[in-house]
Amino acid sequence: MDRNVIVEMRNIRKEFPGIIALDHVDFTLKKGTIHGLLGENGAGKSTLMKILSGTYPDYAGEVRMNGEPVHFKAERDALDAGISIVAQELHPIMELTVAENIYLGNEPRKLGCFIDFKKRRELVKEQLAEFELSFKEDDKMKNLTVAKWQMVEIVKATTRNSQVIIMDEPTSALTDAETMVLFDRIKQLRDSGIAIVYISHKLEEIYKLCDEVTVLCDGKLIGTDSIDKFDMPTLISMMVGRTVDEIYPPIDLPKEDSQEILQVKGLRRQGVFEDITFSLKKGEILGFAGMMGAGRSEVMRAIFGLDRYDAGEVILEGQKMVIRSPREAIVSGIGMVTEDRMVYGFVGGRSIKDNIILPNFDKYAPLLFIKDKKAEEEAEHICREINVKSSGTGTQVRNLSGGNQQKVVLAKWLVRNMKVLILDEPTRGIDVGAKQEIYSLIKKLAEENGLGIILISSEMPEVIAMSHRIYAMEGGRIVGEFSKKEVTANKIMEVIIKKGEAV
Repeated sequence: MDRNVIVEMRNIRKEFPGIIALDHVDFTLKKGTIHGLLGENGAGKSTLMKILSGTYPDYAGEVRMNGEPVHFKAERDALDAGISIVAQELHPIMELTVAENIYLGNEPRKLGCFIDFKKRRELVKEQLAEFELSFKEDDKMKNLTVAKWQMVEIVKATTRNSQVIIMDEPTSALTDAETMVLFDRIKQLRDSGIAIVYISHKLEEIYKLCDEVTVLCDGKLIGTDSIDKFDMPTLISMMVGRTVDEIYPPIDLPKEDSQEILQVKGLRRQGVFEDITFSLKKGEILGFAGMMGAGRSEVMRAIFGLDRYDAGEVILEGQKMVIRSPREAIVSGIGMVTEDRMVYGFVGGRSIKDNIILPNFDKYAPLLFIKDKKAEEEAEHICREINVKSSGTGTQVRNLSGGNQQKVVLAKWLVRNMKVLILDEPTRGIDVGAKQEIYSLIKKLAEENGLGIILISSEMPEVIAMSHRIYAMEGGRIVGEFSKKEVTANKIMEVIIKKGEAV
């Protein structure tokens, strides 16, 4: 037994109804290492870690910790043994403070049974300062952003004297600055002897952080070794089970005489965005680039009727629109895939068919009685068209992989005759193979269906490769416009930084 090995998982097999999620998988984790766990959504990464963290006690195989056999029956058992998990889906208790969330169930005590409120505040204050975080220990979670929720979860994991910390897509909602702080802290944790399991679809992060890497595909172990043994094309090929030459499909320019389908003129919301003016043609993919907080999502939420705006015009097919709710936007032919699919995109406990019906009651239940057969037929048809992998349209969406969940979010708009589709971070948190399928679908919707598509992405290569034109935003304003022929990442960043320095 290697004394540096803290966790051994041998011959792990886990089945769900009709699915073999893990097929005799081995996994070894060493003390004081950052171990990348890679694979497409549905490859078995989260399932393997849920076994290790006590969420799934029903499995075959053997787990050892520090050389001793363990079989955690619940998450509390794993926590007590020194295993913490920072999950991708965040569920903070909104009405509680940062300090209360961090030490929930693990409160410091005085006189044996009373919560030591003063000590808890002091501990959290120190921990937030160590992470260089700007929010306070007494702030309520409901007043923080998703990125700050993520940082709270990471701080919570470090307070439990954990020997192993599992991080599942921890940077998916973080700014670049927050990501750098997180990376520094992860390295400090590793240097102190803690073992980190790091799950991410961002291969650049894997190469920056990880010492070792394990790749899963379709529930099987494909390979494991030190990170310097794999180049990026090899890792991608191992993950998707095929050679990946080009991630992005070629995008044909829309016809020169394409109709202008959407105009936005002088849109303003006090303190959020100012003087937003742009146009979108039929069959065009219009990209919006910018740093987190630039105002891109807020502009699109206003156009879709989620938020009000103070001034300006939205003109659809030559007609001025007054959209006061998402329902009015949908009926007008405007759909939106929001940046957080877990919160706004779907209802996880309902079926694929139900999720497709929900925003389309006017189509499937005009007289309050659902046309179930029609809904079933159209749901099955669209799921075949966009290759949603499931056992049927009765499958609960929460049981799908991230990429297939995102396809369901898209599917609910594709059963309608949409004119404009807003895609806000459409590939966030999904793997390389699923991204390729989403890119091909975006291309098809624009070129074959003639949709006008607005694409918001924080990944610069994505927004450049998948857009015909790009607007750069900073500080709630449009600061630059680029054609596909002239655009580069450097040009976009130059105008963003120049505007940021001027503010």
